[in-house]
Amino acid sequence: MPKKIIFIAFVVSIGGFLFGFDAGIISGVMSYAGPEFNLSDIQSGWVVSSPTFTAMLAMLISGRLSDIVGRKKILIVVAFLYAVSALFSAYATSYEMLYIARMVGGVAFGAALVLAPTYIAEISSAENRGKLVSLQQLNIVLGFFAAFLSNYYFNSLNSGGESSFLTDANVWRWMLGVEFLPAVVYFFSLFFIPKSPRWLFTQHNDDEATKILIDIHGEERAEEETKTILASLSTESKEEEEKVKLTDLLKPALRFVLTVGLIIGVLQQITGINAVYFYATSIFKQTGIGTDASFSQGVLLSFTSLVFTIVAILLIDRMGRRPLLLYGLAGIAISLLLCAYGFNAATYKLEADQIAGFEFVEKTELEQYAGKTFENDVAFKNAMKSSLGTQTYGKNEGAILEAATTINANLVLIGVLGFIACFAFSLGPVMWVLLSELFPNRYRGLAIGVIGFINSFVSWLVQFIFPWELSNLGNAMSFLIFGLIALAGFFVLLKILPETKGKSLEEIEKELVRS
Repeated sequence: MPKKIIFIAFVVSIGGFLFGFDAGIISGVMSYAGPEFNLSDIQSGWVVSSPTFTAMLAMLISGRLSDIVGRKKILIVVAFLYAVSALFSAYATSYEMLYIARMVGGVAFGAALVLAPTYIAEISSAENRGKLVSLQQLNIVLGFFAAFLSNYYFNSLNSGGESSFLTDANVWRWMLGVEFLPAVVYFFSLFFIPKSPRWLFTQHNDDEATKILIDIHGEERAEEETKTILASLSTESKEEEEKVKLTDLLKPALRFVLTVGLIIGVLQQITGINAVYFYATSIFKQTGIGTDASFSQGVLLSFTSLVFTIVAILLIDRMGRRPLLLYGLAGIAISLLLCAYGFNAATYKLEADQIAGFEFVEKTELEQYAGKTFENDVAFKNAMKSSLGTQTYGKNEGAILEAATTINANLVLIGVLGFIACFAFSLGPVMWVLLSELFPNRYRGLAIGVIGFINSFVSWLVQFIFPWELSNLGNAMSFLIFGLIALAGFFVLLKILPETKGKSLEEIEKELVRS
């Protein structure tokens, strides 16, 4: 594989790194920013999910906009918005300023998640496309890993008293602000990549497109790619040569690929991946391991994701898309149901000596619960909040749960890590690879934008309601719901999922776009 094409694919997918970094960072940020601004469950959910809300809109229009003005120009704007979001989030002085700044970042990663796999697929050859598009997911999990390491580092400096300037009131600002650095790198790196050759052909700029293909693949391979692309575009009818409309996606010929794309797009998020990532620190707190340990478990979680994403990149063009996706979905279902079982068996009880050992002033309010056993987390947390108030409980949740919880924490940890591992080699990278392959050239940008919008809407909905879900349904029921959805998804895709391994985009179009 030419080194140049690896460099181009890696640069473009840095947008994925920034998405992963932002998603991982907010997990630790909310442990401090939530109590700092005294946020309710709904407000916490909105701060976390607000970028995904604007990402929905960005995904809906960015594909079509890039069909008009080009992938590269939109990606440069994306990088600029990432940098703006990082700075304004770090300097937020209110709940409103924080979520608005994060919404700006949402526009950026919504566009990036759609355009990066589209661009990479359009510069790749059939035999390397799976690996190269998967670089997007690799960069996402690298971003998660970097974020959890960063959070762990800042939390250690703050809680260990090793820093003279970090406090509970400002440590989350440093966590958010550090994202500015990779955003600047992304912005300047994008000026060194070419325009998409397939996009240039659709704009009838054949000379520049051919020159780029030669530069990337060499003359012999570039000639083959040029013939294939032009043949595909020339077979479009005059009707299809007109401006592509949203309703065109409803044509009978596209019905099958649109159905497959929508099912995978919904499944990727409705199984709860971003609830686990965005609230990882909070989830690990629920097992009673304490705040500091929950930050370190977040590093282990992101490292697991990194390892299994690399596994996916190595296997996706060997095993194929279908086996990876089906094996992964089965593992996701089993892992989530294991988490539900582990949380369901937990009990909660505070002893008098444990209450006396707490460091917050309001601890005497808890003496009425000394020796009382709670059979589920919802009843226990409601009792704590009613006695201490939401803000005081939020600041001390880690310590309280660490003292009160009796649970097989290792079982829950195995379930969460199993879920992350299975997602990382299946739904994570395979969805974006399949979406970049399933649709004909002329419809690809619009189709991926629409499915990306729905994918992002489901992600936003899951993130937004997850704090409420934990407070009102409890840990066990929340994971049970996700697990049952994954199980249903497995049986649906077992029946309909096609294989696209080793086929050119034009061959896939002939097989799956049904007239």
